[in-house]
Amino acid sequence: MANQPVIIKSNKYGLIVILDAKLSWEELKKEVAEKFRSSAKFFGEVQMAVCFQGRELTLEEEMELVEVITAGCQIQIVSIIDGNEELEARMHKAVEEREEKPADLMNLQDGRFYKGTLRSGQVLESETSVIILGDVNPGARVISKGNVIVLGTLKGNIFVGAAGNEAAFVAALSMDPMQIRIGDVIARCSDGAPAKKKKKADDTPKIAYVEDGNIYIEPITKEVLNDIPL
Repeated sequence: MANQPVIIKSNKYGLIVILDAKLSWEELKKEVAEKFRSSAKFFGEVQMAVCFQGRELTLEEEMELVEVITAGCQIQIVSIIDGNEELEARMHKAVEEREEKPADLMNLQDGRFYKGTLRSGQVLESETSVIILGDVNPGARVISKGNVIVLGTLKGNIFVGAAGNEAAFVAALSMDPMQIRIGDVIARCSDGAPAKKKKKADDTPKIAYVEDGNIYIEPITKEVLNDIPL
């Protein structure tokens, strides 16, 4: 790996990206960007799963690398796969499921993120926590058994902790949902979800969570994050 900080291996359904474990994070991202830019014509416009190996990554770091990859080529990453001996089969399953789902119903059983805007009538379902890189428009729905983070504007309906977990949460860069449901607790925009602290409405990132049977929406601060069961 000394002369190749990033190695790309591919099969019919996905990419295995082997990363240098010692290179600084910023340098590694530059190497990944350059590798995929130079390979863009080879891969063309495809949907693939990806597996990162050679270096332990947090979810946030995986998401950063996915953004770097998709910015430099026409590959659409549909799922991030943990490596094991059945890697190719899992990649095949992830890609096949994505291709078979109609545009208005996407089931992210293996994925942990969705990139794009969800429009009215679209439904995004996830068996795990999910990060949405885009907006959730009015009339769109997100249903997750885990948590949901929207790196955009949330104006649709969102249901987290769908298996009855009231410890789940919703976070968004701009929070203005039509309805929030966390576990079995529901709040609608017309209800005006209560705020524990009176604050002027703004577009600061906010988090919604359950406490004492109510859904609270608060600006994301260190103090708020320390007070809720994440």
